[in-house]
Amino acid sequence: MDRFSIIIERQEQVEEIIREWGFLPFFKNGIAGFSIEEMTPPELLFGDEFNNGPWGWKGPIIANWESAYGKFFNGKAGFVSLEWLPDFMNWRRSIHPMRKKDKDARHIYEVLVENESMISRQLKKASGFSLSRKRTSFNPKDPTKPIENPKNGTAFDALIADLEMGTHICIADFEYLISKKGEPYGWGLARYCTPEAMYPDLFPVKERVGGRTPRQSRKRILDHLCQVLPDTDPKKIEKIID
Repeated sequence: MDRFSIIIERQEQVEEIIREWGFLPFFKNGIAGFSIEEMTPPELLFGDEFNNGPWGWKGPIIANWESAYGKFFNGKAGFVSLEWLPDFMNWRRSIHPMRKKDKDARHIYEVLVENESMISRQLKKASGFSLSRKRTSFNPKDPTKPIENPKNGTAFDALIADLEMGTHICIADFEYLISKKGEPYGWGLARYCTPEAMYPDLFPVKERVGGRTPRQSRKRILDHLCQVLPDTDPKKIEKIID
């Protein structure tokens, strides 16, 4: 499938590309043509009032249980097929281990694990962050009333993106506000989940990857994407993988 000749007009096309390539960033990323954004007519990318377009198809694609979605590519969103997700997690979790995350990130993760899945604003509040971008400290006596931190720290969104890059969490769905006509509208609120809760059949990862080391998983992914993107400098592909 030549990425330069693809024009995305239907959800099924996106799903076919994910199955064939294994990896599909949503936005431009340094590899020409390797994104939903570049393959979709601009007027269709974010859809119409009925969410008919790639932006509105994210939830239905996730619901088909063939791919995972999250900020996996340099902090930007995209899909990874379930066929390739074990190797991807094997590598990413080795270079983004939970033990090296700061206490705020670990706390967000622990809250999510305890609740299995949460809408972004619920997770934000339950983790001790205000709904503003200002960092606050967790209040164990009342999680709904976080303690303001006088030092302006890392924003909640940045911590979530970092956890996604490490494949510690992913997006399970997008939930939309409903109009009086019963139609969804807006950008949709992300519902977060851990891959363990979302895709339990993929664990333990070491068994699913046949005992490959993280470095071996990385090489397998790199070799595959070099075949998918034969005219691309491998160093650019490495930036996507890492």
